[in-house]
Amino acid sequence: MRVVLQRVKRGSVHVDGELVGSVGQGFVLLVGVGHGDGEAQAQWLARKIAGLRIFEDEAGRFNRSLLDVGGGCLVVSQFTLYADARKGRRPSFTKAAPPEIAEPLIERFAEMLRQAGVQRVEMGRFGARMQVEIHNDGPVTLWLDTDELIRSNG
Repeated sequence: MRVVLQRVKRGSVHVDGELVGSVGQGFVLLVGVGHGDGEAQAQWLARKIAGLRIFEDEAGRFNRSLLDVGGGCLVVSQFTLYADARKGRRPSFTKAAPPEIAEPLIERFAEMLRQAGVQRVEMGRFGARMQVEIHNDGPVTLWLDTDELIRSNG
């Protein structure tokens, strides 16, 4: 699984002009699922994200987690995180998991965030053409890839 995590003051997602999800202080998570991803990758990411200390304390240091500040998460499916643009001018998406695998895993990932203690977890609409509004705070943006992170951390 791959996640682009953006620390935000607020974020929202609209489909056909309708607000389908929003969050105040916290994270907007653009989430992609690849072949071979499953429950273990989703669980690892949910725990990692809930505990990442990327909010400032009184001294301005990254010492507080999402749980410490009571922030929320807006989870948005993003199969394009698995784009392969090495050849030609049109990216290939063959490394992205098919919708019948990706959709339930992203929903399960959102539930795992709740189980990890995240109070507010909202979602975009899988497969829809979404307009995502992100008010990045910092800016702070992280790239998380379970293939790299799990291999290096065990």
